[in-house]
Amino acid sequence: MRRPLALALALTALAAAALAGCGGEEHQPGAQASISSDALRGQKFTVGSKEFTEQLVLGQIAITALEAAGAEVEDETGLAGSVTARRALTSGEIDMYWEYTGTAWIVYFDETEPLPSSQAQYRAVAARDRARNGIAWLPFAPFDNTYGIATRAADAPALGVRSISDLARLARARPQDATICVGEEFRSRDDGLPGLENAYGFRIPDGRIFKLDEGLVYEQLASEERCNFGSVFATDGRIDRLRLTLLRDDRRFFPRYNPALNVRAEVARAHPSLRSLFGAIAARLDDATMRRLNGQVDVDGETPARVAERWLLDEGLIR
Repeated sequence: MRRPLALALALTALAAAALAGCGGEEHQPGAQASISSDALRGQKFTVGSKEFTEQLVLGQIAITALEAAGAEVEDETGLAGSVTARRALTSGEIDMYWEYTGTAWIVYFDETEPLPSSQAQYRAVAARDRARNGIAWLPFAPFDNTYGIATRAADAPALGVRSISDLARLARARPQDATICVGEEFRSRDDGLPGLENAYGFRIPDGRIFKLDEGLVYEQLASEERCNFGSVFATDGRIDRLRLTLLRDDRRFFPRYNPALNVRAEVARAHPSLRSLFGAIAARLDDATMRRLNGQVDVDGETPARVAERWLLDEGLIR
């Protein structure tokens, strides 16, 4: 554990703001509770995350906040992929990690049609997961880490692409230019390349698809060495820094991916103050904020732990 940090959460006001921003009855329990720096003293939690930057930052935000509330925390962040993290939660190896509503809907529940709003998607996922799997979804953050397809901003006019429909036309007319770098999961997930090709009616030949670790796609795309397009996360800080541009998802294929801390239901019941604590934190995580935090790690070279702690300090959530 790192040095103790005192919570400076005026959670009555902050949680109320979180609820006003996210809405929905799922956010109501514990909304008016406040948490002192002794609220979780003596309690022990194990926090996980997936292995990519945003998940590492979110995991460290959870760890730092719990420690500030007096808890002892075991750090199990950096698990290899969604399925591994999910299995760790359902098996009791970890107590909590941040998951995305779209991932649960498409990957875990095998749905094919995303719901029309962030709130509807959250409600459906939260209700089903608690009933079927004993997982509690705490209030979700407003940022949407949806998948996207990016290209180099300078090359988009020559390639004739501004939307994914334009990419589909390019793949049919000039397949040699429709080279794409994709992350490991994006290559096979229904909400990744296979589903995208079906929705837009095109195919990229296997020889023009380069499968990489998620974090390597951005640099490869910017370098012009292998691919003209890449699968990216919309909140990744490297999109702006590397002068990439997102193609418009004109058929609205990608579902919403709002994150929420997933907690084993028995842990959430035993510690109802977790809902207010993380409701206040989640409410402040919008697209611009998450993109900035991710960039501080991927571009500026800071550690996720340092980025998480500084953000909580700057927001006045800890001191």
